Order: sequence, then C-alpha cells, then structure tokens
Amino acid sequence: MLIRFNKPYGVLSQFTPEGRWTGLIDHIDLPGVYVAGRLDADSEGLLLLTDDGQLQARIADPRFKMEKTYLVQVEGVLTQAALNQLIRGVTLNDGPTLPARASAVQPPAELWPRNPPIRERKNIPTSWLELVIREGRNRQVRRMTAAVGLPTLRLIRTAVGPYNLDRLPAGTWQQI
Repeated sequence: MLIRFNKPYGVLSQFTPEGRWTGLIDHIDLPGVYVAGRLDADSEGLLLLTDDGQLQARIADPRFKMEKTYLVQVEGVLTQAALNQLIRGVTLNDGPTLPARASAVQPPAELWPRNPPIRERKNIPTSWLELVIREGRNRQVRRMTAAVGLPTLRLIRTAVGPYNLDRLPAGTWQQI
C-alpha cells in the first residue's frame, strides 16, 4: 500500500506529537504504514507512507537519488544569478550540493492558506521558484536558498519521483 498525504505546516513526519508540533496520528489512522522520507514540521506538501519496506527504502534512501520537487517562496527578488547558483549547486556547511533544476515561477493560483501565515514585510518583495533536487539533506532547500541570499518563507514539496500532490487538499490523504 502507498499513501500520499498533503502534510500541513506544523505536523511532524511521525505519528507521535512532540512539543508544539502535532503528529500524523491526527490525520492518518491506518495501522502498519510508515513514512517514506521526511518533511520538516515547518514545511508542507507531499509525504509518502507505505507498508512496503522495500518501497520505503527506494523512496527514502539517498543512494537512489529520487527527485524531489518543491515550490519555494523566498524573501527578496529572485535573480538569474541566484538561479544559476542553485542550478550549479551551492556549497553548504556539510559540503557542496548536487546540481539542481531551478526556475522562477508565478505564485501558485490554487494554494491553500498556511496557518499561521508567513511573515509579510511591506518593503521586501517575495518570489517563488520551483526547485528539483536529488538529495535529502537536513533542511537542504532552506539552506540552499539562504546560501544564495534568499531566505525561505514557505516550502511546499509537490512531488517525490513519479508521485505528486495532484490537488490533494491540505491535511488529507489518499491511497495510490
């Protein structure tokens, strides 16, 4: 069995809640499924769960370099120079990243509201980009955008390999 879940902001990639964060148990009541890959509590979007250990390993193990696609709202104006840096790969404190696919995109038209909303500053514009990576380091996308001078405000994973959100409402799941 393979489940796709549109993880809202503030939900951990585990069933047990911790501190101020809720767990998957508040959204998914299926015994025997486990998370295949992680998504930080302050990130949103596609989270896959399965009861198949081999499939879980193929999705989550960095050796398989399964592509992950993100919509990223950043603080500041996205320049071609910043995109080029992301495309070539950036150097983080734990070493260089693999080259990525990055492109500027329009703000998504059908995006669910985030609770709480992101911080908005009157004099600082925001930009959106689509970023596709094949690694899964801790907070990698946030660190990559920060490395090119564009702090991440909102991070939404839209796809993992061939699996995508496909208009799944936030906080809901569906068996694939």
